[in-house]
Amino acid sequence: MEETERIRICVVYALPDEQALVELEVPVGTSVAEAIELSGLRRRYPQIPTTPPCAIYGRSVQPVHAVREGDRIEILRPLLIDPKESRRRAASRTSGR
Repeated sequence: MEETERIRICVVYALPDEQALVELEVPVGTSVAEAIELSGLRRRYPQIPTTPPCAIYGRSVQPVHAVREGDRIEILRPLLIDPKESRRRAASRTSGR
């Protein structure tokens, strides 16, 4: 039986009050979606959708993207407020001083 080459990656999911980080060794060619399933984070956090938006080191990737050695897959949560709106609100609070 032939040994499949394996690579080390990690999958992270952050909430406001906790962060989960799972380090994995996966076969070369593993997709982002497969890595998320292998991490077990969807079982631990049922609020993670089946195909959540993801990034690798802050750059958005598709679920079919093949991971590479050392990748850090970030499971993204939906934004609660548009960043532009947040800046507008902050600017209006400081300009009223």
